[in-house]
Amino acid sequence: MNVGDRGRRRLTLLPGPQFLRVTKQYLPHVARLCLISTFLEDGIRMWFQWSEQRDYIDTTWNCGYLLASSFVFLNLLGQLTGCILVLSRNFVQYACFGLFGIIALQTIAYSILWDLKFLMRNLALGGGLLLLLAESRSEGKSMFAGVPTMRESSPKQYMQLGGRVLLVLMFMTLLHFDASFFSILQNIVGTALMILVAIGFKTKLAALTLVVWLFAINVYFNAFWTIPVYKPMHDFLKYDFFQTMSVIGGLLLVVALGPGGVSMDEKKKEW
Repeated sequence: MNVGDRGRRRLTLLPGPQFLRVTKQYLPHVARLCLISTFLEDGIRMWFQWSEQRDYIDTTWNCGYLLASSFVFLNLLGQLTGCILVLSRNFVQYACFGLFGIIALQTIAYSILWDLKFLMRNLALGGGLLLLLAESRSEGKSMFAGVPTMRESSPKQYMQLGGRVLLVLMFMTLLHFDASFFSILQNIVGTALMILVAIGFKTKLAALTLVVWLFAINVYFNAFWTIPVYKPMHDFLKYDFFQTMSVIGGLLLVVALGPGGVSMDEKKKEW
């Protein structure tokens, strides 16, 4: 075996490319399941906590029994229907628009608009839906049917760019501003990976690293199964856990689909 053969053999054994080859058929399905998990969990919660959710909306907005019940029913139906359509790969674009509407509705109804941390997490969740919407579009489809457009300027590419940028907002909520060595190291590494994903450089490797990092943080800090169900903290941690899983699903879509045309990885091919 000569030097060139050994070099090529080493390249084939790299963990990143090897992981992508092995999981190529399954990764998009896992990504979609993770992405809709927060909507699925919230829709089921609306069913089992119908009266509590209705009373909360009625008390907060003083809107009356009927409007509060309609809000809960809309959330339940919209989220569960959207999840079923996404998982069955039917009318995915309509499902994404419906879930976008649910995010906007909940942002207003639960006053998330004034809580920067939760707002950034909701925007990150919207970024995941943008990537799902981009995945559902055929490669050559354009918003302006019949009008020729360059590949780099197609709506799909900008959806992928917007999705990547919004996804990294999740990690900005995880930064810790203290002087401990571990926090400083975590902030430096995390910020570097966020920048790589946002600009689309070494995107798949950076996104996969963020998936591992975020999953570890999620399991450690949001272990809702260790808290008794009757305690309020159980629901708070459960909400954070599944919302984080949805962002992980968005990052897995980045790993599966790549960064898109508006990225440094794509521009390198032209250099």
